[in-house]
Amino acid sequence: MINKWSFYTSLTIIIAFLSSGFKPIELDSHLWFLSNKTDGLHYLYPSQLQNDYTDLSVPFTGKYFIGYKEAIAFRESQGKYKKINSIGCMGKYQFGNKTLESIGIYDKVRFLNNPEIQEKAFVALLSKNKWELRREIEKYDGSFINGILITESGILAAAHLGGVGSIKKYLRTNGKRYFRDTYGTSIRSYIRAFGGYDTSFIIAENNPKINL
Repeated sequence: MINKWSFYTSLTIIIAFLSSGFKPIELDSHLWFLSNKTDGLHYLYPSQLQNDYTDLSVPFTGKYFIGYKEAIAFRESQGKYKKINSIGCMGKYQFGNKTLESIGIYDKVRFLNNPEIQEKAFVALLSKNKWELRREIEKYDGSFINGILITESGILAAAHLGGVGSIKKYLRTNGKRYFRDTYGTSIRSYIRAFGGYDTSFIIAENNPKINL
């Protein structure tokens, strides 16, 4: 009888002790933390409404040229101005020596160390390629080859990768002949990846040169 009484007493004490651990803790509220004043800002982010972000200084590149050139640069070199690959292509947009010379750049060291020159060189090459591919752009822009929409920006990107001759062959053979670079990247992938960007402001020039 005593043992049973001791068992139930001990059990009651244990239950009471454990139960006390689940009681809510009383929190003190401090008046200094609670305020009706505001600083004029509305903290509603994130939001699904685009208009809620109009005051934020975050660039939205979309299909604009800035998005186009940065996307190509990331694919080519991860955007690194001083990168030289295993076959000697250099800079943010990975220019070869002959390509640089075709737009008037012979000082490769200066080119590699000058971001401004590299950006101008990219635009100059686009202008040159747009001139050489003007008939192809007029003929094929808006058409489909192998299920891929052909656009001016895609054609120019493919020319940047494989040269004007390669993209001409691709278009004229309806996609049956296409170029791959040393690393296995095809011009077809560039036509798809970089299609639909706005390159309308690029002026086609027969022989653009960069004056260093």
